Amino acid sequence: MPLTDVEFASILEDDTKRIVDDIVWTEDEDHSPALEFRVNVTSESGWPLFVKGRFNSAARTLNYALILTTEGRIYGLDLGKDHHNPQCDQVGEKHKHTWSERYSDKEAYVLDDIDAHLLDPVSVWTEFCVEAGIQHDGKMNVPPAIQGELW
Repeated sequence: MPLTDVEFASILEDDTKRIVDDIVWTEDEDHSPALEFRVNVTSESGWPLFVKGRFNSAARTLNYALILTTEGRIYGLDLGKDHHNPQCDQVGEKHKHTWSERYSDKEAYVLDDIDAHLLDPVSVWTEFCVEAGIQHDGKMNVPPAIQGELW
């Protein structure tokens, strides 16, 4: 049975969501110039959640996604890439995705509450965690430079 709007709201509002592991960026398994991570999220409610991050400094894109294993992405932050909504409106290079019964994760909206620059993934991560209601008890490591890349 698909996730309902009420269930999504309860996941997002759950203030017991926690990440206890340190976050280490690794090379993209598809050998693109991107770095990725995946880390589990625990909570008292027990939803099977994890966060996936992807950073490509060459393309100047960064995204963090809260993923429910039974549904896919339910909440996400994208920086550096436009998005085309199902209603045919275009949102900017800085937008969020939230779950809805009607569009699942396909609808995004422009945001103004993320101030950190996409080339500073650690600061963006801190802001994302606040927005998503996630307590990160570990450390996020700075993404390593990819060979041949100048920061």
